[in-house]
Amino acid sequence: MAESAPSLDDLNLRSRAIFGRLVETYLSTGDPVGSRTLARAMDVSLSPATIRNVMQDLEELGLLGSPHTSAGRVPTQLGLRLFVDGVLEIGAVSQDEREQIERRVASHEDDLGGMLDDAGAILSGLSQCASLVFAPKNEAPIRHIEFISLSPDRALAVLVTEDGAVENRIFDSPPGLTSSAMREAANFLNAHLRGQTISEAQGVIAQHIAAYRTELDALAAGLVERGIALWSEGGAGAVERLIVRGRGNLLEEGAGTEELERMRRLFDDLESKRDLAQLLDLADEAEGVRVFIGSENKLFSLSGSSLVISPYTDSRRRIIGAIGVIGPTRLNYGRIVPIVDYTARLVGSMLSRQAGDRVASDPLGKDKRGD
Repeated sequence: MAESAPSLDDLNLRSRAIFGRLVETYLSTGDPVGSRTLARAMDVSLSPATIRNVMQDLEELGLLGSPHTSAGRVPTQLGLRLFVDGVLEIGAVSQDEREQIERRVASHEDDLGGMLDDAGAILSGLSQCASLVFAPKNEAPIRHIEFISLSPDRALAVLVTEDGAVENRIFDSPPGLTSSAMREAANFLNAHLRGQTISEAQGVIAQHIAAYRTELDALAAGLVERGIALWSEGGAGAVERLIVRGRGNLLEEGAGTEELERMRRLFDDLESKRDLAQLLDLADEAEGVRVFIGSENKLFSLSGSSLVISPYTDSRRRIIGAIGVIGPTRLNYGRIVPIVDYTARLVGSMLSRQAGDRVASDPLGKDKRGD
């Protein structure tokens, strides 16, 4: 193993060509790649002996490994990282794939949850892996709050945010709560909190109630506090949500015991949904698509998986969520990266459209990968 991570500068043209073709073959087949296989696949004529020598050099650099007693080689995590960063050729999203993504995502005019769920479904289908969609706590500014009586002891709270999301909460209403008190509470909240996020509202609502206590009915004042608590304490708008689709795609037919155990660990991680906020942090560290391979992916490191993830933004260009694909390290990165990128940017474009922003007829521009 080299003392520091090798770069493409450490490889001559022949080594780069052999390394690139070996990784491409491995990603396509999943099997260790031998020198004879490479000799037949190379664009230039090289003997198996020459290729074996180069493979030995690449192994000493830590870019290749020998699984078990196989004579073939597979890329290490370090090798996959170098391939993705310096060798991988990113493909384009096909017209058919574009139409499939747009048809599923753009069909949700005012339903953010449905949009994200369908975005995950189409990503899973196109990648044949599991998709992850991270919907963070709702930090979009409040547009409107309403309270509706359902029965003497049950009521419905409706929150509409500036990004077009509509969320409902059924709650136990206090004895004696009247329709006029609910209207008073809603009017108070709409007058003082419109344009603020739930987090911002939490910080100022107590001061508002204290200042206007004499003008508020006691039941209405209690409902004002309860209304904010509905979204700030454990509701879907306050808790990060992880939408997972296509887990069955990860269970390949004929997978070995070791591979099945890694997938079991991944499923356990997905079920526990641990450290979800870190998922957004991973996407937030840089613009565009990010690729995490093996142990680089701290959230799912035990499963040895790869994560391709991209943030999506709201109408203010703030990163509010992330969308991606997770699967074995043997992903078709060249195809999956642009699909994830396109889907994330389309979701962001739809959120801007829902918020009433003026968008161009082609919101993603001519460069479909973007910067």
